[in-house]
Amino acid sequence: MLSDVTLDVARGELVALLGSSGCGKTTLLRSIAGFVRPQAGRIRVDGRDITGLPPEKRGTAMMFQSYALWPHMSVAANIGYGLKMRGAARDAIARRVEELLALMQMQGFAARSVAQLSGGQRQRVALARALAVDPKLLLLDEPMSNLDYKVRIELRHELRALQKRIGITAVYVTHDREEALTLADRIAVLDAGHVVQYAPPEQIFHQPASAFVAGFMGADNAIELTRGNDGRLRAAGADGAPGEPVTAHFRSDVAWIDASRRSDGDADLRLQGHIIQTLYVGQGYRYRVRTDGADVWAHASQRIDEGAPVAVVVPRDALLLFPRAAFATPS
Repeated sequence: MLSDVTLDVARGELVALLGSSGCGKTTLLRSIAGFVRPQAGRIRVDGRDITGLPPEKRGTAMMFQSYALWPHMSVAANIGYGLKMRGAARDAIARRVEELLALMQMQGFAARSVAQLSGGQRQRVALARALAVDPKLLLLDEPMSNLDYKVRIELRHELRALQKRIGITAVYVTHDREEALTLADRIAVLDAGHVVQYAPPEQIFHQPASAFVAGFMGADNAIELTRGNDGRLRAAGADGAPGEPVTAHFRSDVAWIDASRRSDGDADLRLQGHIIQTLYVGQGYRYRVRTDGADVWAHASQRIDEGAPVAVVVPRDALLLFPRAAFATPS
């Protein structure tokens, strides 16, 4: 269920709808496409109110998660299907198909059955089919979720370059924050049917509007602190010192482990604890550390025994601070 959603998408922009399962992002995309009718509000494309129009009259094209290709048709027939349904002449369809095959770097694939294609090739055919009708707005519903990691990374960059080259306006649904950061000009983070932040990727990542957004964007370490009048951060209730209760979020890759447990300096946050879990991540180790305030994750290049006493050090400027009442984690 969506509620009070307001979004503007500029011409030539790619906007990502980002959120966990059930947050409303696909419902929003399907509302734009015309498969879901909103109970209130208006949807406009190029200033034209399309709220009451059927999908084929909206000037939009949708690329589905499953690609929805016709398995009994050739590549060319799949790409040209939308044009055929619109009554385009056969020679015009053939020219458009050849243009799109060249754009997708799939020359020579026209007669091939889609059943003979790899996942990445099927994704390109589905994208070409969507582009064939020259839509004003391209809608993409998690189009890379069925691909393996290596292919997904390659196609992600190809799609971004293609979108910029042809200048098409696009709305892209994903639950993958890395995908959203890589592809989008702006990201709309959704939670429980609401847009909780809408901003460029750099702002979403470095200046999340809430603890929920911070957690969803990877700052899932959270610890309760007190911020004194002097600006210093202390563990909640430490020394009985008065101050503002806050929740600090931070990413594990900005925190490092100091096995010496020295406590000098006030510039960084230092959390005393001991290691309770070790994960090897290829370029070092990721440790789960039990502190007085919470279990947190931090990185170190060296191997440290589980149970060892350590200090987790977090640079002050890497902390994302929110009022205690705002604390939340993504479901």
